[in-house]
Amino acid sequence: MSEIANETPWEPSQRYPEPRFRAFAPGFLRFRVMNSAVQKLAGGCAWAEGPVWFGDQRALYWSDIPNDRILRWDEATAQVATFRKSSNFANGNTRDRQGRLVTCEHLTRRVTRTEYDGSITVLADRFEGKRLNSPNDVVVKSDGSIWFTDPPFGIAGWVEGEKAESELPQAVYRVDGQSGAITRVTDALAGPNGLAFSPDETILYVVESRAEPRRIVGFDVAEDGRVSNQRVVVQGEPGDTPDGFRVDTEGNLWCGWGMGDAERDGVRVFNAEGRPLGHIDLPERCANLCFGGRHRNRLFMASSRSLYAVYVNAQGVAGG
Repeated sequence: MSEIANETPWEPSQRYPEPRFRAFAPGFLRFRVMNSAVQKLAGGCAWAEGPVWFGDQRALYWSDIPNDRILRWDEATAQVATFRKSSNFANGNTRDRQGRLVTCEHLTRRVTRTEYDGSITVLADRFEGKRLNSPNDVVVKSDGSIWFTDPPFGIAGWVEGEKAESELPQAVYRVDGQSGAITRVTDALAGPNGLAFSPDETILYVVESRAEPRRIVGFDVAEDGRVSNQRVVVQGEPGDTPDGFRVDTEGNLWCGWGMGDAERDGVRVFNAEGRPLGHIDLPERCANLCFGGRHRNRLFMASSRSLYAVYVNAQGVAGG
């Protein structure tokens, strides 16, 4: 356990296989590794978000938004340290195709890249001369383009940013990997939140977090970055709260889930057609997750006040 205070009660399973895996459909339990249990790696966060794995460092970075910091968990020592404070109320994080950290910042209303020397490059903070709202989550496509969501959550109050008026509609944006030009992909979603690509990058999935109830929509993606054929892939039920998610190499969606009902807290897994396959129970709502480890088969789960991990029989999409 890290040196950060452990605030959430945690009772690790003493039995194999891990009983926190619940199957909704035949075959889900094949993702469960017989001798791998869910571990709590760190506690003491206010709202854990945006995990990203750095294999070359054997380290996991994630945001603790209200505490205005990015934390770093070291695989070799199991220690947690503060990587950046102030983080400008950082939310989503990912790596670009050169291995650099890309971060969504609420306070500065921008998307940034941390260079190898530690300097910060602003990738996007305005569109058509107007300030972004509060970039939320981000993913990088294999062509180097950077895609991010821009809801107003960070400017809605003073806990995860600073209260301000929106200058732009809620939208999904794309930053060209070569020119740096910013285009608006879509502004048709209420509260665009987590996003990810299918393994072949022909589908963009986005959580519509202000739909009633929440849902995950899909778009077909053209080579030039345009999207079309918007449709609902996962339709949540009342009380469901999909947030951040990642896709495995088979095209399954591993989604942060929960809030308000202990039966929903954890990670819910869907196939590419939106059929629920199963659930990994956690004692807190999971806001976001990523695959990491040497073989991209360790699932890291940023969950309210804590960080959890478990090995699974699945691999995250490379670069996802």
